[in-house]
Amino acid sequence: MNGTELQTVLTDLQTQVSADMQRLDIASAEALISNITTAQQSPDFWQDAQAAQASMQQLSKLNQKVQPWQALAGTIADTLELLALQDDALLPEITKTVEILQVEYAACKKLAQYNGPYDDHDVIITLYSGAGGTDAQDWAQMLLRMYTRWAEQNKYTVSLLQESPGEEAGIKSATLQIGGALAYGKLKGEHGVHRLVRLSPFNADNLRQTSFAKVDVLPKIDAPEEVAIDEKDLKVDVYRAGGHGGQSVNTTDSAVRITHLPTGITVAIQNERSQLQNKETALTIVRSRLAQLQLEQHTQDIAKLKGPNEQAAWGNQIRNYVLHPYSMVKDTRTKYETSDVQSVLDGSINSLIEAYAEYAISS
Repeated sequence: MNGTELQTVLTDLQTQVSADMQRLDIASAEALISNITTAQQSPDFWQDAQAAQASMQQLSKLNQKVQPWQALAGTIADTLELLALQDDALLPEITKTVEILQVEYAACKKLAQYNGPYDDHDVIITLYSGAGGTDAQDWAQMLLRMYTRWAEQNKYTVSLLQESPGEEAGIKSATLQIGGALAYGKLKGEHGVHRLVRLSPFNADNLRQTSFAKVDVLPKIDAPEEVAIDEKDLKVDVYRAGGHGGQSVNTTDSAVRITHLPTGITVAIQNERSQLQNKETALTIVRSRLAQLQLEQHTQDIAKLKGPNEQAAWGNQIRNYVLHPYSMVKDTRTKYETSDVQSVLDGSINSLIEAYAEYAISS
């Protein structure tokens, strides 16, 4: 490209980046970063360790959002200044820089798709086996492994909050917490019913079996002020936790079940030995479920929320995984499909995630 063409490309790119930064309200995020950074200099910043840790996590997320755009805008400005020198010897270097800038802008645009109200939160995923008996319980465990592998491959933290084993194999239900940049934003499209078709390993005749599992995806709501709950709307029950088959039975009433009375949301946690820890985990999941309901029912008034949305009935699948008579994973919403089913089940779901992000913007 000659100097005039490079000038046109860079000016257009600068205009697009500026418009996107304004749309994403990068200026407000920069101001918040400045405020938190200033607060860190205060001698009593770490007196409240929990609040300080929350501020540090918020700062990290804000920087992940802001820094790529700042770097992009800065490099564009620097390159325009270089071009203004009108030195033909610099044109090859500037041309290469412009090509890199275009790639970086495309990457920033892709990340900017995740700008929902909770997209920067960690995520809580609960899996439930559906129709299909033992095959469905095995299918739910396969999905648990898929999301765990995805988290590990993409350098996210992952922890198992709750698991209810199946009688013969697999799981009846399990709850995972996955932490990292845009965790909820990237995984929210996994919410719904997942259908598996395969030759059953649990059937003596090795017949083809269709199984269903439901994936419930929630933003993790740590801060009570994000979703305020009236204490009188909560019923808290404590009971003695027990392991599968009578193993690992607790000798104290450490398991906790919390019911949000107005909506009927119920969460039971028994993984931790401490009743207080189980209660905090259960409360976090209750808040998260209420936040999800607010998104689904388009209201910020918790008092107006109805019970959980159960319209994702078995059979209304968002995605099909077929292992027999052919190999195919196909998302029913985005129409994205791949024949490499094993890679998907091994955690390679980024293409499905990106396809949903584009679908969500266009729909």
